[in-house]
Amino acid sequence: MPSSPPTPPVVDPAAMLARARATFDIEAEAVLGLKARVGDSFVDAVRKILEVRGRVVVMGMGKSGHVGRKIAATLASTGTPAMFVHPAEASHGDLGMIKAVDLVLAISNSGEVEELTVILPVVKRQGVPLIAITGRADSTLAKHADIVLDAGVAKEACPLNLAPTASTTAQMAMGDALAVALLDARGFGSEDFARSHPGGALGRKLLTHVSDLMRTGADVPRVAPEASFSELMREMSSKGLGATAVVDAEGRAIGIFTDGDLRRRVETGGDLRGLTAAEVMHRGPRTLRADALGVEAAELMEQHRITSVLVVDAEGLLIGALSINDLMRAKVI
Repeated sequence: MPSSPPTPPVVDPAAMLARARATFDIEAEAVLGLKARVGDSFVDAVRKILEVRGRVVVMGMGKSGHVGRKIAATLASTGTPAMFVHPAEASHGDLGMIKAVDLVLAISNSGEVEELTVILPVVKRQGVPLIAITGRADSTLAKHADIVLDAGVAKEACPLNLAPTASTTAQMAMGDALAVALLDARGFGSEDFARSHPGGALGRKLLTHVSDLMRTGADVPRVAPEASFSELMREMSSKGLGATAVVDAEGRAIGIFTDGDLRRRVETGGDLRGLTAAEVMHRGPRTLRADALGVEAAELMEQHRITSVLVVDAEGLLIGALSINDLMRAKVI
């Protein structure tokens, strides 16, 4: 006969919430403990990393390895070239990835992980600086390290005091502190961050230019000043911008007529059919250069409560047009 499925454990809501809150307390205490102990060795570590001509090679086993991958990614995205090398793989050829111009950041709570300690002499013989993040200052890892960052914790959040919980939180916080201190020391700004995150929202805002988004050529609605109101409306409707530029004989943008202008004209009750583009246009239209950022176009539209803007060159010649919908499609706003 098939065996019956195991009976799920009984969940005590009060006990579960108490355990969660205790976990938060223990891990918060672990991080605050770092704040009290951080000192000269941290400053030395930052200085040493700033001197490195190669990469920061982050290493760690098990849960510390997962933390190490995140620290390497954070360093790399904030201006410090970094990569993760698995200690076990390092013993089987990946040590070749580490060069004399690099620096190793090794992470281990106990400082006695065999896969890590066995390769330390080789790393040291190469003359590669070694920074350790460990919970034991008397460990093998700490003894080999040039600089030791104390990430020790009083206890794990695990009720058995076995599963890495508070200790990995402390390691993560120490790595973040290093990344932020290095970011600040390098003068790494929002534009630098955007260049390493081109697919993110900040990257789109800081790296997307008007030239990347604007409509050009025949897609830009335009009429001459003497064009009839009917011609103006046909041009505006056919191009779908919600506006049309009025240009002089040389192609300079001298005016604009928008959906909003049409509504205001209709509200006055006058007959528009006999008017020309020059008579209904809004003179002195808001314009941008093609090399402006998309976010600048968004700010201009918001400031003046408009939904489209003309793009001109250095001589004022109309070369493009941009609408708020174009910015939204590109996720600039």
